Amino acid sequence: MSQQRDFAASLRWWRQRKGHSQLELAGRADISQRHLSFLELGRAAPSRDMVIRLAAALDVPLRQQNALLVAAGFAPVWRQTDLAAPELAQIRYALDFILAQQEPFPAVVVDRHWNLLLANAGAGQLVEFLVGPLAPGTAVNLADALVAPGVLRPYLTNWTEVAGYFIRSVEADAAADGTTATADLLKRLLAYDGVEAALAAPASPASGPVLPMLFRKGDVSLQLFTTIATLGTPQDVTLQELRIESFFPMDDQTAQIFRNWSKANAAKAAQS
Repeated sequence: MSQQRDFAASLRWWRQRKGHSQLELAGRADISQRHLSFLELGRAAPSRDMVIRLAAALDVPLRQQNALLVAAGFAPVWRQTDLAAPELAQIRYALDFILAQQEPFPAVVVDRHWNLLLANAGAGQLVEFLVGPLAPGTAVNLADALVAPGVLRPYLTNWTEVAGYFIRSVEADAAADGTTATADLLKRLLAYDGVEAALAAPASPASGPVLPMLFRKGDVSLQLFTTIATLGTPQDVTLQELRIESFFPMDDQTAQIFRNWSKANAAKAAQS
């Protein structure tokens, strides 16, 4: 009965969070509204297949689908595999291929909470230029690096606009996945000095098709925009939560700077 109550409360929470009525969700899951009502009241116990069907109808992420299964008294069905595990070798090959194809421009792979997992040489060159080289194995969270006062912010001339847009994307993540970890990330970012003011700043008229990241250090200016890709049809929690962010130059000057950095690094490697 305790498990039924846990599942009932979780199901009701997800339905309300997604903005569905009982009738709408029942239709999406192809069950009767009466049966759904009994499940939400804890008067009926779901089968494992019913939990998965309702989770899919609600578009619940795989990690939270596992939590729903546990709440209903079942073992998780979606595995969470370390990216370095042998069974993900082909996925890792694909990610490395994407990163390599992006050279000499930056590209990174991050997890759901913007922890850096993989990066190409272009990303390393950008970071080294702005903040200096990082020690091997240094843990990097790109959300903190962007929003915190002392990392990228001093070199990002339109930080207010970029940070405001980014924080709103994290707010959307927190609303979508309902996890404590994402809520904690959002709370941490909101606590940084200047963030509340950035969110309250009036939106400036769009000057282009996308919001660029405008970096400046000394006499060097860089104009970049980003794209974010995900893996299609993931069947693993780790893979569903991966994001591949690629940076592209918005002008020829920026493109040439990255090409020059790449050539210089290649020449240095050939001499060593």
